[in-house]
Amino acid sequence: MTTLTQNHAQTRGTARFLPALFAVILGLGVIALTGHVQAAALHDAAHDVRHATGFPCH
Repeated sequence: MTTLTQNHAQTRGTARFLPALFAVILGLGVIALTGHVQAAALHDAAHDVRHATGFPCH
């Protein structure tokens, strides 16, 4: 009988690294995009989302 063993150490490290990398890239993208938006447009978008989710804002 032949037994095959696989080393999963590299797979586990990559599996933990990719979501963290994606989160960092997404966060930096959100910060960069919101930094270039007019303040009134950003406020209006956030205000509309608050109303759509039923969160009281005023």
